[in-house]
This record gives sequence, structure tokens and C-alpha cells, in this order.
Amino acid sequence: MMGSKDEEMMEDDPGEASQSKPSEKTGPAKTYLPKDLENDEDLVPDMSAYEMLHTFRCRCSCLSFDILKDRLGQRTGYPVTLYAVAGTQAERGKKNSLVVMKVSNLQKEKQDKDEDKYDDDSSEDSDSSDDEKEDRETKEVIKTSELYHNGAVNRVRICPHVTDTKVFVASWSEKGKVHIWNIAPQLAALETEESSKDIPKVKPVYTFGGHVEEGYALDWSDTRQGYLLTGDCTRHIHLWTPRESDWLVSQNTFSSHSSSVEDIQWSPTEEHVFASCSTDKTIRIWDDRAQSHKANMLTVPDAHDADVNVINWNRMEPFICSGGDDGVIKIWDLRQLKTPAALFKHHSGPITSVEWHPSDSGVFGASGEDNQISLWDLGVESSEPLVIDDQQVPPQLLFIHQGQKEIKELHWHPYVSGVIMSTSLDSFNIFRTISV
Repeated sequence: MMGSKDEEMMEDDPGEASQSKPSEKTGPAKTYLPKDLENDEDLVPDMSAYEMLHTFRCRCSCLSFDILKDRLGQRTGYPVTLYAVAGTQAERGKKNSLVVMKVSNLQKEKQDKDEDKYDDDSSEDSDSSDDEKEDRETKEVIKTSELYHNGAVNRVRICPHVTDTKVFVASWSEKGKVHIWNIAPQLAALETEESSKDIPKVKPVYTFGGHVEEGYALDWSDTRQGYLLTGDCTRHIHLWTPRESDWLVSQNTFSSHSSSVEDIQWSPTEEHVFASCSTDKTIRIWDDRAQSHKANMLTVPDAHDADVNVINWNRMEPFICSGGDDGVIKIWDLRQLKTPAALFKHHSGPITSVEWHPSDSGVFGASGEDNQISLWDLGVESSEPLVIDDQQVPPQLLFIHQGQKEIKELHWHPYVSGVIMSTSLDSFNIFRTISV
């Protein structure tokens, strides 16, 4: 886990992992496929493949986060501003918190940036003042406001229905409780104040301690304001129904899984339907109008050869994307669930996150424990794999992003097309590729 005496957010140069001058090009550009690096090798990003790439860190690792559907709406161009909430997993003895953040001045990369960085030393003195001024103008601006959280944060999600005075966030604590917070005051403070090192103890709006054990599965409904689902490591799923000032949490749980519920997703179109996945290798479709013991309407047995870690429901097509401990990504057509509509085996470790592009129904991203984020396009219809360095590569694979260790989650920005934010053990990345 990361620890630091400096409690502020720390900003990194995406290319600072390597301080040596890149080797001069001796031939045409060549596609790079991930491999184990030698001790004297470092990854250096090819900035010509990115429209934007920014890296920064928190005072400690944040292994779950969510991007706010802010009031700025759909937008294009630069600089980019985003708002997010992350949950820390601090080292023993340090405070955990929810980190409410505003990241602004996210600028487009200049394609000659790397060449300028390694220009001949003779020009450094004359250009240094100009470079420092440019760095100040192009560096992202990060402001944070933290709330004390009792225990490490397993997962955090923002309610999609927000107002000026109510921005609800749900957090799963390692202590086995689910908390609801209103972060509207913290968001307002980010517009008028500087970041604070203080971590005040603010009481959650609501806390539920009825789960038998801790969990990870958590999702707000897009179609019903304030409705929430939470699933734990003992296979139980609770439905939360909003009331005037709190929530009514169902005591009759959805419990058809035989082991830990790893992820939950509400249907984006049918307000009573949701999906779940589990370490029992199944994906299940539910209808909350039925009695809890009869609500499991469809089941995909052995959806993966190992634990099914994550699922994501396409907002425009009847597809669900899933990722498992087997390192496989599968696409499921809800009109025919017996076999996957597509299967991709690229990652060499368990899949930790999958998410569809918010406005392009055929594009999705995935992250894995192999320290990669992969971007895919189902619109590429070719079934013949590409062969690169004697390796077969699926033609639907658009892009591979690296540079983070133990990547846990990725999310597309809902209003800024093509922008992805990811979190890992060592950093946050915000980037936009030339491919999407």
C-alpha cells in the first residue's frame, strides 16, 4: 500500500518512470505488445497515441472510485474538468476517508512534448523560463475534500440523480457496513476553497449494518431515483427503497447465489430488473417484483471457468459484459444467454473491471491484474486474428494502456466522450486515446 508523510494529492509526469533519453528511431513505428520487462527497462508512453494523459496520486491507495454526473453536461474540447469520489485503503494505523475531488485544466497533449523534453542540453538555459511557464499552464489542478470513513472502502458509487443540495454516495466498508453520504457541501467547497489536509468526522446520512459480512457489490438505479442494491460475501443481496429522510432496506434477501456476490448491475431500461455475478461462476438476472426466493429469473451456469468478478450492462443494446478470474472477457446477449455472443482472451491475469462506452454501444474497456487496460470495438467484424511478433491479437482490440500497478477500476466519463479514469495501487490515470 502507498503511504506518504505528505497528505496532499501528488502529481506525476506520465513518463517519469524513465529518465533516460529514448532510443533514436531506426525504422518505422512498431506495435508494442505487453511483456515482462528486464531489470534495466522502463515503460515510456508513446504520446502520439494519446490525446490526453495525466497521472496523479492520493496520500494512500484508492482502489474504488466513481465519476460524478456533474452539472456541466455534455461537452467537448479542452481543457477538461471532472469531479470524482474515491475511497481509500490506508495502511494500518492511518485514517481512511472518502476523497471528493475536482480535477481541472486537463489539457490536450502536444505531440512534440517528448521530443522537447529530451532536446539538446545547450538550449535548456534559454528555454527554462518558458518551459516552467508552460508547465504551470498545462498542469492539471487537483482540489480535494475528505470525509473520515470507518474502515477501508471496498467500493464506492455515486447516485446518478443529483441536485444542488443532494449528491448521495454509497460506500461499502470493510467493517461490514454500507454508508450513504451527502457530498454536496464538499463539492460546493471545492469551488470556493483550497484543498484541506483535515479529515473531518461527518456523520453519514444513513448506515446499514444488516449484512452478515462485508461485501463489494453496489449499484444505484438509473431508472428509479434513490433505489440501491448491495451484495455481500455471504451471497445475500439487499434492496434499498428510499423514503422521505432515509432508506428501507429489505430483510428478505435475494440469495440464490451459493457464494460471494462480486458485482451488481441494474438494467438501464427495465426498472425492476437487475443482474449479479458471483464466485459461484454464475451470472443471474432478477426481477425485484417477485418474492425474493422466486426473483431469480435467468441463470448462466459456469459463465466463466473461475470466479465472475465484474459485469456491466450496455445502455443501448441488450448486452452484458463480464470478466472473470480466468482472465477472459465475455459478451452476453440477453435474448440468448446459453452461450456468449463473443469471447476475448487477451489479459494474462484476472479481470478487475469492465465498462461499456456511455455513447458508443460497441466499445468497452477492461482492466486486469496484469497491469493493463484494454479497449475493444465489437464493430470490427473480422474473425481473423492479427499476428504481431508471432502473437495472435483479436482484431477487436483497439488499444492497450499500461503504466499502473494492480489496476482495480476504470470508468468512462459520462459527459466527455472518450475520457477514461482509472485507479490502481500506485496512482490515478486520466486519459483519452486517439482510438476512441
